[in-house]
Amino acid sequence: MKKLIQITSGRGPAECNFVVTNVFRKFSEACKKEAIDIEVIEREIDADFNQITNILLEIEGEHLNTFLSAWIGTILWIGKSPYRKFHQRKNWFIGCFEVEIPKQNNMLANEIVYQSMRSSGNGGQNVNKVNSAVRATHKPTGISVVSMDSRSQHQNKKIATTRLLLKLQEAENEKLKDLANEKWNNQTSIERGNPVKTFRGEKFL
Repeated sequence: MKKLIQITSGRGPAECNFVVTNVFRKFSEACKKEAIDIEVIEREIDADFNQITNILLEIEGEHLNTFLSAWIGTILWIGKSPYRKFHQRKNWFIGCFEVEIPKQNNMLANEIVYQSMRSSGNGGQNVNKVNSAVRATHKPTGISVVSMDSRSQHQNKKIATTRLLLKLQEAENEKLKDLANEKWNNQTSIERGNPVKTFRGEKFL
């Protein structure tokens, strides 16, 4: 079983991005404990404090519905602002949502062309020596994405495929309830009450 999960600060302040970053860490730890595979599909970082504002994850494992029942919804962190020393607010809310997985069929798979390419940017001496990055292109539309997130070409192909399918789904459903709209709705619909999970303090216990 696979699921797409979005963890987002919505339109909250910088403190909420701090919470997203730490909740992602706790979520990853929980997945590892339950032998659930986790892959980062998209990640948005704020420019001021280098914290995660929005992250899209693909998880795969057994009994995901039971596992996610403790995570899907509003998540509350109770703690002092790490950025504004004298700020009085102590309750910070973010959202964790399930996003619809784009469907892939055999015909669509035959319409995708993969191209290996050299990774670029930071990553040490080895990253530029192997063609580990992958570009996935949908031939009929020309829509193209690149993944160089992993040193493994196999993993990059998997990530690129998911990203491309998401883009295709967004394009196909642009006038309806497409994925981009769904994700935006998630970012604007965080409820400030009845949290499904609460963390406290700097260690997020």
